Amino acid sequence: MELMFVWVENQDVQALTTSLCFFQLSSISKAINSTEIPVKEKHARRIILGTHREKGAFTFWSYALGFTFPNSSILCWKFCHVLHKILRDGHRNVLQDCMRHYSSLVEIGEIWGNLHDRYGQLVTLYSKLLCIKLKFHAKHADIPANLEISDEGLERAAGTDINNVFQLSVEVFDYMDAELRLAETVLRQLNSSLAMTTLTSSQCRLAPLIQVIQDCSHLYHFAVKLLFKLHACLPADTLQGHRDRFHDQFHKLKNFFNRAREMIFFKRLIQIPKLPESPPNFLHAASLAKHVKPVVVIPNEDEPEMQDDDDDEPEPLIEVDSFTTSSVQAQPQVRHATTTQVLRDLQIETLKRELELLRAELERVKGEAQRYITQLKSQINSLEAELEEQRAQKQRALVENEQLRMELEATRRRNTEHESLQTTFIEAEKRAQATEQRYNKLKEKHTELVASHAELLRKSADTVKMLSVTQQTQEEVERTKQQLTFEMDRVNSVWRLEACCTLPPGLFLQHLEPSACQGSAHCSLFCQTSEHMNSSMTALQAEKERLMRSVSEKEAELSSLRQTAQLQQSSLQQERDKTSRELGELQGKLKEKTSQEEMMKQKLLEEQFALLQGTITEAETIIQDAIAKLDDPLHIRCTSSPDYLISRAEAALGSIDKVKRGHADYLRNMSDAGTLLRSLTQFSHLTADTIVNGSATAHMAPTDHADKLTENCRSCGTQSLLFLREMKSKATLQKADPATIRIIIQKILHLGQELRPKGLDVRQEELGDLVDKEMAATSAAIEEAVRRIDEMMNQARKDTTGVKLEVNERFVYPAIRMLVIASTDLQKEIVEGGRGAATIREFYAKNSRWTEGLISAAKAVGWGATEMVESADKVVLHTGKYEELIVCSHEIAASTAQLVAASKVKADRHSKKLTKLQQASRQVNEMAANVVASTKTGQEHLEDKDTMDFSGMSLIKLKKEEMESQVKVLELESMLDNERLRLGELRKKHYEIGNGETTSLVNPVTMSPKPLKPSLVKKPPLAQKPNIPPKNQFGYSVSFNLSFFFADYCSQ
Repeated sequence: MELMFVWVENQDVQALTTSLCFFQLSSISKAINSTEIPVKEKHARRIILGTHREKGAFTFWSYALGFTFPNSSILCWKFCHVLHKILRDGHRNVLQDCMRHYSSLVEIGEIWGNLHDRYGQLVTLYSKLLCIKLKFHAKHADIPANLEISDEGLERAAGTDINNVFQLSVEVFDYMDAELRLAETVLRQLNSSLAMTTLTSSQCRLAPLIQVIQDCSHLYHFAVKLLFKLHACLPADTLQGHRDRFHDQFHKLKNFFNRAREMIFFKRLIQIPKLPESPPNFLHAASLAKHVKPVVVIPNEDEPEMQDDDDDEPEPLIEVDSFTTSSVQAQPQVRHATTTQVLRDLQIETLKRELELLRAELERVKGEAQRYITQLKSQINSLEAELEEQRAQKQRALVENEQLRMELEATRRRNTEHESLQTTFIEAEKRAQATEQRYNKLKEKHTELVASHAELLRKSADTVKMLSVTQQTQEEVERTKQQLTFEMDRVNSVWRLEACCTLPPGLFLQHLEPSACQGSAHCSLFCQTSEHMNSSMTALQAEKERLMRSVSEKEAELSSLRQTAQLQQSSLQQERDKTSRELGELQGKLKEKTSQEEMMKQKLLEEQFALLQGTITEAETIIQDAIAKLDDPLHIRCTSSPDYLISRAEAALGSIDKVKRGHADYLRNMSDAGTLLRSLTQFSHLTADTIVNGSATAHMAPTDHADKLTENCRSCGTQSLLFLREMKSKATLQKADPATIRIIIQKILHLGQELRPKGLDVRQEELGDLVDKEMAATSAAIEEAVRRIDEMMNQARKDTTGVKLEVNERFVYPAIRMLVIASTDLQKEIVEGGRGAATIREFYAKNSRWTEGLISAAKAVGWGATEMVESADKVVLHTGKYEELIVCSHEIAASTAQLVAASKVKADRHSKKLTKLQQASRQVNEMAANVVASTKTGQEHLEDKDTMDFSGMSLIKLKKEEMESQVKVLELESMLDNERLRLGELRKKHYEIGNGETTSLVNPVTMSPKPLKPSLVKKPPLAQKPNIPPKNQFGYSVSFNLSFFFADYCSQ
């Protein structure tokens, strides 16, 4: 019977376990599917309860691995959502089970990262977020997956090593970046698709953001705590990158919370906290007290959703353990019963349990109904309040819409005017080009006419020459005729003489009688003449025939030349008439075109000037808007850097040169204002940028510089408006000069250069030499400190013996020297490993921010060593305080941490020299702690602990002393508060001036720890010391704290 009962009990337990597993698998299949609806809360709750029942996620992963993830991006999205929920709210062993399937999660992200799908992009980001979450919590097991840990727990998880805190802060930032990337992508997709949050498709994307909001609130708190802890141990300039990254994440997170808070989907599911207006000031330690941890509240209510038709099975409420216990307790009662009685009792017990379950179910249903009623009432109230808020927002939106509509109309009018002016300008350019083309054609035609006219003139001259030649020929013919006539007369006379000679002698004598007296004289001459005449007659006859032929030829030639000359004269006359007519017509057309061209030129000048006036009006509007921002209270929160102001001012100076060149070109050729228009547009925008950024820079500048910068910005705007007003009028256009604006912008540029961080004054090519000089100077300062401590030890040993010398054997300077050597070796390894083909100077110039941090750390170490020597010397001379030694020890520890952090940034994680540097850092910290402990111990031994005897005082006297003591306590507390405020301001000022004093970067060697031998402050003789009696009975001297640091080094 007992065996039968056990068998029945095991059967019930197995059935109940099977039922619970069935419910969990059913919930997984209903929660993770390809339907674009959000995961229901009851399904996720059942899956989470299943992880707690089985103490892990074995069932979830065994079922999830059967999904076909590459087929549906929505399935992968909902899978990531459910996995995120069970990581946060499931059993603590879920993290270990998920780490076993880390590769599957990475594979899902890679599959959908290569596909162009809207959900695929979200799945890729979500899988990356879950991988980062798994690695983070696997590495930091003290921080639970839901990130709910106290501040003390966070301190324990971070540890005391500042390097671990630094690394943890970086991992928290990476964690936050993954969360914010996912949230931004989801909201961007919803904005691009114009989806409403009431749609199931939008809710499917928005549902996982609830877990993102929960994670981000805790990560923000972690980041704030860790950064305040880092700023308490490391210098501000070393953590500049952390602050910049935190500010970026702060603004993104605030924007995400504000947008999510306005969505109706989140209002009933989660209460999103409000972040402060500005991020915490990590440079002021007191700001930590103002930090309030953001708390996300999830309303404690069930999901008000209808049951599905296929989801009406009641969830079993019996635990397996309780069932087993109750069954075991019932064993003694039925041990001796019969089989029938056992079965009947079991049936009765089963019915009783069912009845109890039904009663509990009924009570639960009643409670849920009442809770639903309360929830619905609260929801109605919230909806009414939301309705009122929506109405108010609607009214505000209507007002803003009207304002935007008016601004849009004004913008459209300005655009229309600008387009019309642009169209007019283009048309004028086209008309000018057409006129220019016609003018060129007329000019070519005129050139052709001039050439043809010259050709005709040449032809006319040739004709005149031919006429003159013809006239000369005619004259020659006339002369030839005259000569021929004369010759004919002479020949006739000869013929008559010959005829006389042929007469009979009687007649001839009769004829010669009148001249008988003369004939005798001429007889001889006549005979000669007759002979000559005969020969001449023959020649003359031949000549006559030749001349006759020549005359006939010349006459024929002359007639032909006359005909040719007449033809040429007629054709020349016709050509002249035609040319004169065409020339008259062309001159008329040329005059007409010239007048049209003058009109077009005048119109073009007017249009160009109108365009110039429109551009100047727009430039005046831009500059007036910039001037108005100087007094705008909303602009007070805007800030800018001096570097950006310098870049804007330099660009504005360049635009002024372009304006001057454009102005000169326009005065030379007023038909082309294109260059001036472009330069004026650039000038107005750059000048406005300079004014606005100058005002923004003044908000972060000291008072004197801020006043000067604001006044110069205002003067710049005023002078720019005056210059534009002169350019706008034709009367003053010639004398417009931007020289005054140039002077004012140069003043702004000078002020910006004064406000720049002084670390930027060092040229990048000097950084390499500066690092070596600072390291050498630090080593020299430590050597000098060792020498001075050695001298002080020798002086102290003359007056101290025994235990005093044992105290003097403790020192820290060898450790500092080993730290500097290890840092130098690691620095050389970093440079050799990272510079490649570049030189050392080029490597330092390329990594200028890291180089400046290294220089600052080296300066701090050398300065701390020098200051500790000075403090020790003062203590020996009884002019210093023991607190100075304690502060110097703390400063050396902080400087050491800064040097290690600056060297670790670019070092290889597995470098042996990095390990050596960290060991030297720990040794310096231990030595500094020993110095502090020894100083406090010695101070306690040297304090005057007088016993307080109040036995002789009366009650009134005691009361008076008590009041005086209270007054003194209040005064000291007030002094302490004031000194703490002063310390905070000093740290703030130290952060503002950057890496050191002004001269440390202008002449870096002079501000470094001096390698030369400083003047040693010698101890005065014993007679000059203050007469202070010894205050302890152990033989300690006030010089015990002189040389904690150097005995071993001197012995080496």
